[in-house]
Amino acid sequence: MAVTTVDAVVGKSEAPSKPMKYFPYELDSEGKSKSVRPWTFTQPHMMAFHLSWFSFFVSFLATFAPAALLPIIRDDLSLTKSELGNAGVAAVCGAIAARLFMGAFVDTVGPRYGTAATMLLTAPAVFCMSLVTDFSTFAVARFFIGCSLCMFVCCQFWCGTMFNVRIVGTANAISAGWGNMGGGACHFIMPLIYQGIRNTGVPGFQAWRWAFFVPGGIYILNALSTLLLGIDHPSGKDYRDLKKDGTLKTKGALWPVLKCGLGNYRSWILALTYGYSFGVELTIDNIIVEYLFDQFGLNLTVAGALGAIFGLMNLFSRASGGMISDLVAKRFGMRGRLWALWIIQTLGGVFCIVLGKVNHNLSATIVVMIIFSIFCQQACGLHFGVTPFISRRAYGVVSGLVGAGGNAGAAITQAIWFAGKAKWQLDLSKADGMVYMGIQTIALTLPLFFVYFPMWGSMLRGPREGAQEEDYYMREWSAEEVAEGLHHGSMKFAMESKSQRGYRKATEEQPAQQH
Repeated sequence: MAVTTVDAVVGKSEAPSKPMKYFPYELDSEGKSKSVRPWTFTQPHMMAFHLSWFSFFVSFLATFAPAALLPIIRDDLSLTKSELGNAGVAAVCGAIAARLFMGAFVDTVGPRYGTAATMLLTAPAVFCMSLVTDFSTFAVARFFIGCSLCMFVCCQFWCGTMFNVRIVGTANAISAGWGNMGGGACHFIMPLIYQGIRNTGVPGFQAWRWAFFVPGGIYILNALSTLLLGIDHPSGKDYRDLKKDGTLKTKGALWPVLKCGLGNYRSWILALTYGYSFGVELTIDNIIVEYLFDQFGLNLTVAGALGAIFGLMNLFSRASGGMISDLVAKRFGMRGRLWALWIIQTLGGVFCIVLGKVNHNLSATIVVMIIFSIFCQQACGLHFGVTPFISRRAYGVVSGLVGAGGNAGAAITQAIWFAGKAKWQLDLSKADGMVYMGIQTIALTLPLFFVYFPMWGSMLRGPREGAQEEDYYMREWSAEEVAEGLHHGSMKFAMESKSQRGYRKATEEQPAQQH
């Protein structure tokens, strides 16, 4: 078993008064873990991992809890097809701006406070779901609950801070995948809670309202546990302490960070394509129970249990996407990551089309839905095998932008294909909507061919001769900031990122370096 001490990484002179701390895994030059061990709760790496994925899980649970009870809520509030579709759009729209804001927020104050603030600020909206009386109040409540999906940015930023670049795709994918399971778990958890409350003698029109006190209470408990147990940084300190002692040097203005993240065209391409992996997943989470309930005449509990399968596949599917990304990168570098992402997301689009075509056969629908979910969710994991390398200085902003792209894709897709009979909308069946959504996915995954890193190349083009990782990441810092030593973290990251050249490139350069 590999054992690493804090002193071995940061040097004894930086913390002479503190006892030596041992870790049951190896650390890199930045103090990040070189392995992911989900069965442990070691501080700070694995505890941050568990707090981040569970926070994302409960945000998913609450956001799609109304979708899990939609047939009941629909009848109680007398909602039309168009109103249901537009409420679903509202649920995913809330997180678009929230994710962008959260990206800058975690870059400034850290993921621990970002997680707790999100839970505490959106918990009232979850409780207020019990008070809705019509479409307007229902849509507003779903909008504000959906803002909690910005938890994804905290999750990915926190894991990106704690795990080495060689396994960051795997760590991000496992944590986000387990978080995404909340979108599936709610489809059988919420009907069970509803049924349990009804069994005590509470009428159905009240029982579904009382059910929302469960996720609302979990929000508050989770926020408190994050504040008590969470640690922002591998050094064992939070962002405020790091800034006070100078370990984490920053320049006061937020604009340079925003400029690095929003000014990088790669961020926008990944945001677009993520809209048709994670965005498609959100759309299915919103419609699947109602689709099975109406299309095949199932009762709510059975429809919820079958619909839950789609989200619960995240137990391994998104994680396997991150693992695939890290695996192909060992031999083919960043170019391998991009090729794997394009292939798998395109296959997801193909099976989305097939899912819409087998709409008269329940068995075929479930089988195809499972295959489709695997490719769709693997593509989500593959995206965050690439995202951490776009910018080191603005990692939070880039994560927020890509994450917001997922919600924007869901909102646009659902508004076009599944929202009903407004003049500008197409009145399609949900099966036809799935077909068109699959076609859209295939087409809007093609921009990945334009992602190019000078030191690693693109899907069709090799790296520029002489380009170095240090040059790429140094461009994010001004001469004045370099003089102040603010760029040191980026340079450490650049050295670790040389692994993205791939095995062949590394073996070609090794003889030259020896010579």
